[in-house]
Amino acid sequence: MKSGIVIETNAEYHGYKEAISKSRLANMSVCPAYFKWCEDNPTEPSEDMVLGSAFHKIVLEPETFYDEFAVMPNVDRRTTQGKMKYAEFIIEADGKTVITQEQYDTICGMRYSIMSNPYARKLINGNIEQSMYFTDDLTKVECKCRPDVWRKVADRVVITDLKSAKSVMPNDFMRDCVKYHYDLQTAMYRDGASKVLGVPKDNIDFVFIAVEKKPPYLLNIMQADTYVIQKGEADFREFIGTYAECKADGVFYGLNGKNGIINTLSLPEYLIKKD
Repeated sequence: MKSGIVIETNAEYHGYKEAISKSRLANMSVCPAYFKWCEDNPTEPSEDMVLGSAFHKIVLEPETFYDEFAVMPNVDRRTTQGKMKYAEFIIEADGKTVITQEQYDTICGMRYSIMSNPYARKLINGNIEQSMYFTDDLTKVECKCRPDVWRKVADRVVITDLKSAKSVMPNDFMRDCVKYHYDLQTAMYRDGASKVLGVPKDNIDFVFIAVEKKPPYLLNIMQADTYVIQKGEADFREFIGTYAECKADGVFYGLNGKNGIINTLSLPEYLIKKD
């Protein structure tokens, strides 16, 4: 069992499956059967996930960016010379994540947007990509989180999370928050940081730096409020409680619940005729 702050690579963090992470736990929002299927059938990272990882790397750890990523050259692979250059690139990129020149230009534009903002620059100055391992008090389930950046400011801790987004307008990002369970992330990371760092949760702030993936790469800095935190904490308690129960019983049930209760199919409120 791991505990406390662990300095390790991103691959080592994701490879340690004994502890549950936010991204895995969020699959419980569908049902335990879906969670189990995802556990047994890992998928390759999507294009958006690759872009997001490259964006994090070039912003937070630019000095080692080319240790993990390789930028595909713009060559005409129909020509002999183009084929040769491409073949050389593939050999040199062995083991690295390959991104296109277009993707590279995008993340560079996003990085410039962050570095041009004095508040964003301050928020990414701190302890970067450190794994935190902790145990949930109620279920005794081993958990983990890996804040992009955390730093102590007086008697408080500020956790900063980078997000790439189609739109960083507050209402649009709010929908992303619900869809991608950023509220769950907020609650879980605050809980982990509180246990690991010995700081009361009320003294931990969670801040998003969201950047659009298209020019002019608009940036928005947003702090999770009480309602985001409350929903995240409620989801965390529900999901991790269900996970602990299913793990103990060895039964990961579907949409009809543990007891197979038939769900009710109805109509939206606006379609229901009332007397």
